[in-house]
Amino acid sequence: MTALKNDTFIRALLKQPVDYTPIWMMRQAGRYLPEYRKVREQAGSFLDLCTNPELACEVTLQPLRRFDFDAAILFSDILTIPDAMGLGLYFTEGEGPKFSNPVRTAADVNKLPIPDPETDLRYVVDAVRLIRKNLQGSVPLIGFSGSPWTLATYMVEGGSSKSFQKVKSMMYEQPKLMHVMLDKLAQSVAAYLNAQIEAGAQAVMLFDTWGGMLTTEDYVEFSLYYAKQVRALLKTTVDGQQIPTILFTKGGGLWLEAMADSGYDALGLDWQTDMQQARARVGHQVALQGNMDPVALYASPEVITEKVKTILHKYGSGSGHVFNLGHGILPDMNPDHVKAMVDAVHEHSRVYHQA
Repeated sequence: MTALKNDTFIRALLKQPVDYTPIWMMRQAGRYLPEYRKVREQAGSFLDLCTNPELACEVTLQPLRRFDFDAAILFSDILTIPDAMGLGLYFTEGEGPKFSNPVRTAADVNKLPIPDPETDLRYVVDAVRLIRKNLQGSVPLIGFSGSPWTLATYMVEGGSSKSFQKVKSMMYEQPKLMHVMLDKLAQSVAAYLNAQIEAGAQAVMLFDTWGGMLTTEDYVEFSLYYAKQVRALLKTTVDGQQIPTILFTKGGGLWLEAMADSGYDALGLDWQTDMQQARARVGHQVALQGNMDPVALYASPEVITEKVKTILHKYGSGSGHVFNLGHGILPDMNPDHVKAMVDAVHEHSRVYHQA
């Protein structure tokens, strides 16, 4: 494999010295880019785009042609594993993902298979290989998966939810059944991420989008426990190179100390978590990623620059910070505002990395 020309992102995750704070952005390949919308139209549907390795590679690379990002992230969806389990994923315009066969009973849970990534999710693994080849060592490639708890919420609810009534009812009324399901998902997620690593992913991220919907004790038992299970099963060294791992629980700012003990190299922070306080609490243990409010990108480039400077100042001197949004970019964002953020991070972060 080609040696990395820019490994700043990897070194920051491992808390090694860097010249500046690296930046990438959740959903950096997506609807805010006109070139993405063109390929999406060509694909016919979002799912067709995800399952076509050539088109997934193209949209992964698109933001890197526009912006000076320090990492690429695989273009895919967090619900590929439940789809491979036979739940029948489909997307409804304006309503998001849905499943034809949601998981509601013990029989439903017991018949869930653990997908083989090289066969059942081959299109993702092929996309990773193709993206890695096309990057030619310019920047690292991030692989990812939804967390076991987050996947379970979609699988039981049958799609998105505001109250999470169905999945929480199963959790409270049939905790043993929920644990059986989450254990299968942890095994599936670990196998999936390991396949991405084998195919060329140089860092991996676990998206726990709905962990923040739980109480503290339920988060520890039903979300964090299985995130730790995934981490324990990951192969994190390839050809002598360490593969950094990132855990992101949206709404998880209350539990940073517990998350920092979970074995991941870095924690993603949402915008409601104060960067300075987060570093004081856990920064000696893990790197931190984040955490600009995505809505701040609607502001003028001048305001965006000031917001960037505030976050950089709050993290302070030294390595261990990867700049990012606190969640995904919104679909109607002006790409020029993204450029303002990226350029501001690179320009104003160097002062924090001088020996």
